[in-house]
Amino acid sequence: MTKLTALIVDDEPDIRDLLEITLSRMGLKTFTAGTLAEGVAGMQKHTPNVCLTDMNLPDGKGIELVQWIQQHAPNTPVAVITAYGSMDIAIESLKAGAFDFVSKPVELPRLRELVNTALKLAQNPEPAQEDNSDPGLLLGNSAQIHTLRNQARKLARSQAPVFIQGESGSGKELAARTIHQQGPRCDGPFIAVNCGAIPSELMESEFFGHKKGSFTGAVDNKAGLFQSASGGTLFLDEIADLPLPMQVKLLRAIQEKAVRPVGDSHEVPVDIRVLSATHKDLPALVRAGLFRQDLFYRINVIEIRVPPLRERSGDIALLARHILQRIAREYECTPIALTDAAIDYLKGYHFPGNVRELENILERAFTLCDSDFIDSSDLQLGSSCSYDNNTDPSLLTPTASVMATADIELSEQGLDLEGYLESIERKAIEQALEATRWNKTAAAKKLGISFRALRYKLKKLGLE
Repeated sequence: MTKLTALIVDDEPDIRDLLEITLSRMGLKTFTAGTLAEGVAGMQKHTPNVCLTDMNLPDGKGIELVQWIQQHAPNTPVAVITAYGSMDIAIESLKAGAFDFVSKPVELPRLRELVNTALKLAQNPEPAQEDNSDPGLLLGNSAQIHTLRNQARKLARSQAPVFIQGESGSGKELAARTIHQQGPRCDGPFIAVNCGAIPSELMESEFFGHKKGSFTGAVDNKAGLFQSASGGTLFLDEIADLPLPMQVKLLRAIQEKAVRPVGDSHEVPVDIRVLSATHKDLPALVRAGLFRQDLFYRINVIEIRVPPLRERSGDIALLARHILQRIAREYECTPIALTDAAIDYLKGYHFPGNVRELENILERAFTLCDSDFIDSSDLQLGSSCSYDNNTDPSLLTPTASVMATADIELSEQGLDLEGYLESIERKAIEQALEATRWNKTAAAKKLGISFRALRYKLKKLGLE
């Protein structure tokens, strides 16, 4: 079996020896160089599986070697060794194409993690061109989606932080998952967190964890999101919603690759890749002083954009077919299709909610349509924007007897309207089923809805 190889480029003999011993113990055959010219010659002679280079070399900069490798040996991951605190230089190297970086003094556990991840990439070289027969999570045949898939495939081979810009519902998390699944961390966890959904007083504990007894209610040790994502990817969605005090702590965690749980006196190292996203204009927030500029530069090493649905209307038919098939599988119903008129109607719609809104529109049409085809009149686009992501897209008018027996308990804390309406819906369906001796076809007719809508509701309410 051919032994894996590594090239070490550093002008300090002690550092070279340390790296050579560490990598040799990992089973790699090592080659060393002390200058930029020797590094280029070593790449040409040995074509190593991985390269480690110092940033400052007697005859040039390590970033020049990174650029040379990107041009002549793009399948060889290269990591840069930087001086302590030289984060700007590290970011510059990542933008130039470096796989990752490690700071001096070199921490051996961190080095071994980096090399192991790099070797996974070296053993799975980048394909020459995109396999369009397997679009993965990012469905579509438009030029914009082809570009996005190509970008995701290339970014998967790096450990650089990626910032994903896009409107709400456009598929930012799908882009992040694609990068994760195609990279060397695909076997590790993918942890997605909506930064705007965590209460500010719990944010530090949620991100970094806490020690037992560190505050009221901390009855046990808890690992935070950073530790849960170790070995994989942490996706910070709607990062613009982070309060400024938390931005400072997040910046340190990303820079140091370590977190300090609440109530702990020691930092815990974490091996993660950070991807982030928002639908807001982050540069404008930076200018307004609402988002830290230094954090923006750390998370925005590389930026990609997810196009809104209205810019790729040619993908609507494919997306709609995929969504309707998924809905049919989920509710164990016969799949139905869109008429040409319905597809044209959708293509002319603006879709402020993007793909997420398309899913809501089709789910509502699926449940209310009486035939095997969804026509333009079944789409009800005029009312689609009134639904949020968690609202049942179909409507059911309960019988008068159900309304009369439904008790409304409106306390000072308010009313759980969604739960209340669901209870009415449940009672109406149960009454109809009992009246028809559980004949679903007759019950659907009695309720004034389609059989498919009844199947959907039975599944949703757990009445199957």
